[in-house]
Amino acid sequence: MTVRTRFAPSPTGYLHLGGLRTALYTYLFAKQNNGKFILRIEDTDQEREVEGAVELIYKSLRQAGLDYDEGPDVGGDFGPYIQTQRRDLYMPYAMQLVESGAAYPCFCTKEELQERRDAATQKGEQWKYDKHCLNLSKEEAKRRMASGEPFVIRQNIPLTGTASFEDALYGHVEAPCDTLDDNVLIKADGLPTYNFANVIDDHLMGITHVMRGTEYLSSTPKYNLLYKALGWDAPIYIHLSPVMKDASRKLSKRYGDPSFEDLLAQGYVKDAIINFIALLGWCPDVKKYGDQEFFSMQDLIEAFSLDGLSKSPAIFNTEKLVWFNHEYISKMPFDEYLAMATPWFDKVLKGKISDYRRLAELMHTRTEVFDRVPDMVRFLAELPEYDIDIYTHKKMKTDPEISLKALKLARPALEAIDDFSEDNLKEALMTLAQQNEMKTGQMMWPVRIAISGLASTPGGATEIAYLIGKEETLRRIDKGIEKLS
Repeated sequence: MTVRTRFAPSPTGYLHLGGLRTALYTYLFAKQNNGKFILRIEDTDQEREVEGAVELIYKSLRQAGLDYDEGPDVGGDFGPYIQTQRRDLYMPYAMQLVESGAAYPCFCTKEELQERRDAATQKGEQWKYDKHCLNLSKEEAKRRMASGEPFVIRQNIPLTGTASFEDALYGHVEAPCDTLDDNVLIKADGLPTYNFANVIDDHLMGITHVMRGTEYLSSTPKYNLLYKALGWDAPIYIHLSPVMKDASRKLSKRYGDPSFEDLLAQGYVKDAIINFIALLGWCPDVKKYGDQEFFSMQDLIEAFSLDGLSKSPAIFNTEKLVWFNHEYISKMPFDEYLAMATPWFDKVLKGKISDYRRLAELMHTRTEVFDRVPDMVRFLAELPEYDIDIYTHKKMKTDPEISLKALKLARPALEAIDDFSEDNLKEALMTLAQQNEMKTGQMMWPVRIAISGLASTPGGATEIAYLIGKEETLRRIDKGIEKLS
């Protein structure tokens, strides 16, 4: 058997992180088993479709490195891979189910259904469709369908017994048939519902394994009734635990939780996101991998197994993601870092400093997420307001009085330097400290505070002075003298 898996998102917006994880696991399982990973767009709910979402799905999967073997924009032997382009395929199977008694046409209007639903609610009963149209004869049903009267086709769930399936993670799952509703298979507009289309498409596309969220655990027994009624073997199901914001709430764009696109835009590195997402609900074999946390895509393909999946919800820990991202950035080749950091430098420094390469050397291992970079380097463009208390530093043995002395000594010494290089700056300030019987820190700390306005900066006094240049350095020192006087 050739393993064939599919990721089948609805084009309703950005690829959320739970969806990305499902796509990742589906991809890893297929590749580990030398199988095929298929993308299918499930767009039968036309009212919820967002313009441009299909193209965004293509882009996001490629950015994540999840290259699909078959799909709408790459082709394949089982297309079309967009459900609305397959609409003519579904009705014949629905009518086959009608002929066998596993489904039936329903002519109840929305108003009639609402009236019966309200009546049940008033009685305190849980309403489900009452099989009203099942009592119609086949002849009457065919006549009304042929006349153009609006109708849907509903699944005919047995009134007794159980519906069940075997899940690779959760084992045997079953539901009493009398708790299941006769859900709609074909809507009044002729399009299939998700419940029906995914069964037909998974079979016709030869899907062997279906990975999806646990929200489908309760409806999968109904899918298996359809497989049995059509005489088909069901795929192997693997239902995945949810990704949670916290103990009580799932991640959701509605609550402002980020999508994959959002994280990329914020300056998270793609490989860090994928590595982090992979470990949300899956753990590699401890005997083989110990406490290893860093995995390339190829590592993940080799390490992934269904045995490592957890039934417990996974908590999305932003601090952990930031840590992963920082580690990936720190290990990034320098030129790659410079290329990624440059647009973020430009946001506040364009035209202000010229040596981005030197700044990148100072920032490389300090960068946690790229969208934090502008605030970290903004002081180079404009000196922030600061309180003179910042000049006091016990370890450096400085206070406002010592700092004022240091700045007054440093000002003419720095002005006299023609080649404003780091080496020349360092030599001048250290010599100045030595000549005036001051500790190095008593000279360097006040100068750094005066030209940065911050207690913590990437680089020290000489690096900052070099980056902002001689004129700006002297202007800031003058301001420091003025504040301290």
